[in-house]
Order: sequence, then C-alpha cells, then structure tokens
Amino acid sequence: MKISVIVATYNRIDALNFVLQSLETQSDHDFEVLIADDGSSSDTTDFINAFKLKSKLQIKHVWHEDLGFRLALIRNLASAEASGEYFIFLDGDCIVQPDFVAQHRKLAKKGYFTTGSRVLLNEVLTKDILSWPYWDFNQFSNKLLSYRLAGGINKYWPLKIKLGDGSWRNYKKFVWRRIKGCNLACWKEDALAIGGFDETMTGWGHEDADFVFRLQNRGLIRKSGSWATEVLHLYHRINDQSNAAANARRVREKILAKAKSED
Repeated sequence: MKISVIVATYNRIDALNFVLQSLETQSDHDFEVLIADDGSSSDTTDFINAFKLKSKLQIKHVWHEDLGFRLALIRNLASAEASGEYFIFLDGDCIVQPDFVAQHRKLAKKGYFTTGSRVLLNEVLTKDILSWPYWDFNQFSNKLLSYRLAGGINKYWPLKIKLGDGSWRNYKKFVWRRIKGCNLACWKEDALAIGGFDETMTGWGHEDADFVFRLQNRGLIRKSGSWATEVLHLYHRINDQSNAAANARRVREKILAKAKSED
C-alpha cells in the first residue's frame, strides 16, 4: 500500500524545512510527499526546489494563487495529484516522529479512517528548535521530561508509550473533539467518494470536522490515532478566525439534517 502524505503550507519555510527533514527519517519509506501550498511566495517554491535536489523523498509541489485562506481547495488539488492508495493529511508546522508513517499504516483498515493526535510546543521551545542546524529527533526526545516540566510541551507520555490497534480506538458516533486536520488519514477512495474537503468553506476553521462528519455519514468508522501518531505542533500565532463561526454552523446544520432524516 503506497501512502501519500499531503503537507499543507503557507509562507513558513523554517517549519516546512523541519517537517520535510522529519519525513526523511521515517522507518517506513513507501510514501510520497505532496506539498499543498495555499499561495506562498516564490521563496517557498525556491526552497522546495532546492530541497528536492538533495532529498530522497518523492516530493511534488502543488500551488495555487493566494486568494485568501483556501485550505480545503489546495488539499483537494494536491489529493488529485496523489498516486497513493491512502492519504495522510499533515500541516507544514507539524514535525513527525520517525515511526509516524509506520504507525498510520498499522492503523489503516478498510472501512475506517484515523484522526491523529498532536503535542503542542510553546513559543520558546519552538524558537529554540527552529534555531537548530537540522532536525534531530534523538536530541528532542532525550530532553522530553525537561521540556514537559518547563511547559515547553503539553504532553509527555504519548511520546514515550505507543499503544496498538483495538476496538477501544473506535468512535461510535460523531464527536467534534480531537478532530485535527493537521493529522488525519483516510483511504483515497473514501476521500474521493465524499468529494474531498468542502471547498466552499474558506477561512480558518472546521473544514476538518466537516470532512470527518461526511466520512462517518458514509458509514466509515472513525479511529483514534492517539498514543501512536502524535505530531509535534510548532507554535504559531492564532489565525484569523472570522469565518470559524460560520463554518461551524454549517457543520452543525449537516449534523441536524442527518438527525432529522433518521427520525
């Protein structure tokens, strides 16, 4: 099973550099990388082209014009270029552990999709890590406890302990909690069957919840990727959330419509 890792980015070369470096160190090598670029400047294109020359990763850069926050659209455009049977959606500010792809592969099962988990890094630790000459997971993991005690990371044990698959991971119904588009995996055929992400949802917020709801509405079972797939989410300032309420309302309307249809 070939996997396509679809990495969303927008004008953040320093973070994208470390994310790609972390993907280079995966224990599982059977995957490609598609960079879903939501209109970054030419500096990002230049960086990606230079990175590709020295990297063994299979990288494809998919870009569209910067007309505002259009994450749903660029993810769909990148998905259309993907050759893998299984998609892992990742954000360009989320560094992955060496077994990230391997853990997602273990959880991949027909009829299911996986919502992954993240560990938040604070601003101080993020600045420190991005000052390193290159990403080094061993250097990071050797200081986990001190990072946790200093408040640099918000979780410790999920980075130390990995749990296997099982029915305990399955959600019996739709819940909004722990849906993160920065770490989300599904079969390509299932993503295409629901029409991908809703491109009419623009601006930050809840296009991932909408995607998850529609996958579950199709009969797929949501699986938790916690204690297996954690990514390291670098600090960034809060995005413009002016569209978030409207996007959330649209998801709730779909949920309500489904409930009424089942009465």
